Amino acid sequence: MNLESPKVSIDKSSQDVFDFLSDVKNFEQLMPENTSKFEVLGEDTFVFALKGMPEIVLKKKEAVAPNKIVLGAAGGKIDFSLTGHITSVSETKSDVQLIFDGEFNAMMAMMIKGPISKFIETLATNIPANV
Repeated sequence: MNLESPKVSIDKSSQDVFDFLSDVKNFEQLMPENTSKFEVLGEDTFVFALKGMPEIVLKKKEAVAPNKIVLGAAGGKIDFSLTGHITSVSETKSDVQLIFDGEFNAMMAMMIKGPISKFIETLATNIPANV
């Protein structure tokens, strides 16, 4: 299953956006209002939970400055990645798009597609106000 957030424009350089997304502590500022838990577990790992959903542990798996950050599931029953693609538009402007990619059976995919789509859209739309 592959889901894409809307592309958002940010009045910051791609390096500034990359630096912000590279620090996992900053993801707390991007989380939706229905977040019931957010805790940094290490330099590159955090756990979060949305109301009514199980806890999810994310770990920074790859960082390619200043264009790409990949977070992936750290343990748990499902394997997926959340990739932030950062595109430089000018020295002071960049675009960001989040891509969720995971392998799920048809039933699971049907159940989580809506909530995951909304989640990555919220993360993306919260980036410009917080970088």
